[in-house]
Amino acid sequence: MSEKKLVYKNRRVGILVITTMAASFSSSLNNIACGLDLRMVAPDQTIEEAKNGIQNHAKGLLQVKDLIELKAWREAQKELRKSSSLLKQDIYTIIQAKPGNERQNLRKLYFNLFNSVSKLDYAARDEDESKVLQCYDKIVLALNEILSEL
Repeated sequence: MSEKKLVYKNRRVGILVITTMAASFSSSLNNIACGLDLRMVAPDQTIEEAKNGIQNHAKGLLQVKDLIELKAWREAQKELRKSSSLLKQDIYTIIQAKPGNERQNLRKLYFNLFNSVSKLDYAARDEDESKVLQCYDKIVLALNEILSEL
């Protein structure tokens, strides 16, 4: 009889421990979710800030060419990711401020530009110089086109 009571008591303790752990895990997940950076969804940036930063970030993106010529692939990738993410936020902010009838063409240009950036990143990872240069040329064309539209 005492063995049954012991088993029953151990089950209650086990359930209590599991419940406590689940509650603690749930609360820590909530804290993590509250710490996410959602600036691409709701930018903290004003249109004026985006317009002021777009030229500098575009120049930063184009300066990746120097690293490509040196075949410094990892550094080129790092600089590409840094400058393109800032430029992406600037362009996104400006597109969102435009009237609805202008957005479709700008979104297409935006997609083309950053699709080329991703392809360049992959080509640099693979150290494929001809593909990197081809992607870089597409970035220059797409960047000039989108900047002329903005």
